[in-house]
Amino acid sequence: MDRIDYRSLTREELEDWARDLGLPAFRGRQLFSWVWRPGFQDFSQMTDFPKTLRKMVAEEGMLTELQVLAEQHSVDGTIKFAWGLPDGLVVESVVISARGHKTLCISSQVGCAMGCRFCNTARMGFHRHLVPSEIAGQVLGMLRHIGTGERPTNIVFMGMGEPLANYANVLKSIHILTDDLGLNFSLRRITVSTCGLVPEILRLGRDTDVGLAISLQAPDDKTRSQIMPINLHYPLPRLIEACHSYRLSRRRRITFEYVLLAGINDSLEQAYLLTRLLRGIPSKINLIPYNEGSNPLFKCPPHEHILLFQQVLRDANYSATIRKTRGQDISAACGQLYAELKGRD
Repeated sequence: MDRIDYRSLTREELEDWARDLGLPAFRGRQLFSWVWRPGFQDFSQMTDFPKTLRKMVAEEGMLTELQVLAEQHSVDGTIKFAWGLPDGLVVESVVISARGHKTLCISSQVGCAMGCRFCNTARMGFHRHLVPSEIAGQVLGMLRHIGTGERPTNIVFMGMGEPLANYANVLKSIHILTDDLGLNFSLRRITVSTCGLVPEILRLGRDTDVGLAISLQAPDDKTRSQIMPINLHYPLPRLIEACHSYRLSRRRRITFEYVLLAGINDSLEQAYLLTRLLRGIPSKINLIPYNEGSNPLFKCPPHEHILLFQQVLRDANYSATIRKTRGQDISAACGQLYAELKGRD
């Protein structure tokens, strides 16, 4: 029988585990609290457990640890980590420092199956889903390595992979990340980005109150289908209907991410189409200048053109910001994550 992966279980699941062994439920809570402490690496550290119980815990289960294979620092303060997984595969995640706070950008899959043409991760193809211990473990690992200074406040599922294609594991990792005995992040500070899996978008709104970001990239089906194959399965009318139906708590808005590709989706006519497409949805629009290098077929529009595109949106009373590129010199910017698959020998 496989040993239990303690870091893939929620607090409630560890309480059930304790009861199944004839132990009080609080032992499961204690174990959950221990395994998510940044300094915890060995069951012998659980000093509030009797030695016989520590021995049993060590025999019954294990701790999934991610190995730091590479740590790269950008001139702008961005840090990119390459993590070796237990089976030797590799994923990347990023610490972004901006405006006095830190954001952790984490991955949910090894590679990605969505095939977005402008995204470097798509070149990897899809290899497997990450389990909760590997998803939340990226956050634990980054907390260990960035030290005890300013604690990161935000987490974004915008790294490698399509989070909603790995729905159950992502949802469980959110529960772990936000548990006050776990990593204790606020739900309001977590954002899940999706290319547009409509059924899972609606499930997410029912199951949790994290932020939702839609990787949109075009205001019409023809253009979007050319650069995002998912649009052939869930075309814009279905996606926009889901956004209208999405359960938003008070003062929440959906973020629409729009990577600007010169000559593809950056015309002023498309900006006007975008204002009509999103009408009636509580939203903010994040314009992302294309980070060249992911695909030589695409180019970033001139900055002056980006400003004109933004002004059309603002004139229509949308909140539209231009994302400042960070980590481009270490291939850590939006759409640039790509991991060599071989980790450990």
